[in-house]
Amino acid sequence: MRKFLILACALATLASACTKTYKSVGDTRLSVFQKEPLRWIPDSLGAFNAADENGIIRLGNGRIILKKIELPAYERDVKATITVRVESAGDRWDKSGSVFVIPGSQAVNMMTVAAGEAAYPAVDSLVYEKLVGVAAADGYAPAAELLRFMTPFGVGFYSRLDTAKVSKTRPVYVDGWAPETYWEADITDLFPLLQDDAYVGVFIDTWTKEGYIASVDIDVEETGNEYTPLPKRHVMPLVNTVYYVGQEYPDIFARKDLSVDFELPQVPSSARLAYITTGHGGHSEGDEFTKQRNIVSMDGEAVIDYTPWRTDCASFRRFNPTSGVWTERRTAAYVAWTPSGPRRVEKEIDEIIASSDYSRSNWCPGSQVNPVVVPLEDLAAGAHRLTISIPTAQPLSHEKNEMNFWLVSAYLVWTE
Repeated sequence: MRKFLILACALATLASACTKTYKSVGDTRLSVFQKEPLRWIPDSLGAFNAADENGIIRLGNGRIILKKIELPAYERDVKATITVRVESAGDRWDKSGSVFVIPGSQAVNMMTVAAGEAAYPAVDSLVYEKLVGVAAADGYAPAAELLRFMTPFGVGFYSRLDTAKVSKTRPVYVDGWAPETYWEADITDLFPLLQDDAYVGVFIDTWTKEGYIASVDIDVEETGNEYTPLPKRHVMPLVNTVYYVGQEYPDIFARKDLSVDFELPQVPSSARLAYITTGHGGHSEGDEFTKQRNIVSMDGEAVIDYTPWRTDCASFRRFNPTSGVWTERRTAAYVAWTPSGPRRVEKEIDEIIASSDYSRSNWCPGSQVNPVVVPLEDLAAGAHRLTISIPTAQPLSHEKNEMNFWLVSAYLVWTE
């Protein structure tokens, strides 16, 4: 391979450029968090706490943890991977979760807002109702999601209990409850945001004092050789409606579209848009359990138009020991052994079904949520508008206890 590259360089018009070599740094593993608790503790923890002896900052009454990371200055191309492990420390419910990154150079962010040192852009309160800080504006960008996940019902703490709640509801096809959940994702596109003393954080929407325990590792593999430089990647976070600090439940889509104006400083190469979406709340007929079309447009032209829906939630049953269960009567066909041999028979049975088995709006209890990534080949430099529409989204109602809302985030990636 090296001989081929040297020959190619010798034949190139700009031979001097080909002879440049790039220093090796090697692979890196960052253990960002190791079994750190996230829990609702409003009486002992305020809106903001300074970093502790391990460099961990806690926000949102304990439901958010952040830590500054440091990566070597890579010259060769890399592949970045994130690994997330979560287990219940006593919370028995399924909850929204998000692992995110904030550039260290950004003056306005959830940390400075929580500390009272800054405020989200004022335009948000006019354009996005009460959803401050959800969209990019001058000098501000929302947090970029490295990985969206949903906690399962009680994995970990309840997996180890031998009670009627968890043992008698375990289906025959599950030989034991899982000890934790584990997710992994390629985050190479977001690598530029991890440099320059960035902050990596975890949010779990727990409302219990027991909460969860989370671990996060980031692995950087040096994939390029001495002639393969790190591409000049760029990431532009555009929108994020996850309610980290200071935001309301985002039910804006029940009333209007969400649009974000932004400016591209250069003509991008290999531009692509990443979009993450999950619907929540409203009981059996709410946006969690009904199919809702998502339309994402760039400058008025739809680039994503689909109905996000997961039908494989029953495959996560071993992660959900405290899921609510009930029975449904149906006709079952099976093989019965008779004196004359096996015979196919049918009979009415009461079959156990768990809440965690039901299909949902792009998530399952215990699943990660992968982004939809689409190329934007004709994107030019200059002003643009991203618009997100969920036409049949339902409103949130505190009176009816119907908490319909959508957590969406999007970012743009390109190279020079």
